[in-house]
Amino acid sequence: MANIKSAKKRIKVTKTKTERNKVKKSQIKMYTKNIDALVKSGKKDDAKKMLIDATKAIDMAASKGVFHKNNAARKVSRLQKKVDKMS
Repeated sequence: MANIKSAKKRIKVTKTKTERNKVKKSQIKMYTKNIDALVKSGKKDDAKKMLIDATKAIDMAASKGVFHKNNAARKVSRLQKKVDKMS
C-alpha cells in the first residue's frame, strides 16, 4: 500500500477510471452483439439505427481515452461494413 498522499490519490483515481472504462467497453460490446444479431436476422433499418448509436459511443470512448483513435476507427469500420453488406 502506498504511503505518500499523492500515490494514494492516484490509486483511487485509477480505480475510478478503470470502472468507468469497463462500463464503456461493455456498452460497446453490447452494441456490437446487437448489430450482429440484427444483421443475421436481416433487419437493415434497425441495424442502421443501432450503428449510429454505436458509432457515437465508440467515438466518445475514443475521445475519453478508453480506446486509441485507430482502434475506434477500426471498430466503426467493421460494423459499417457488416451493415453495408446486408443490401
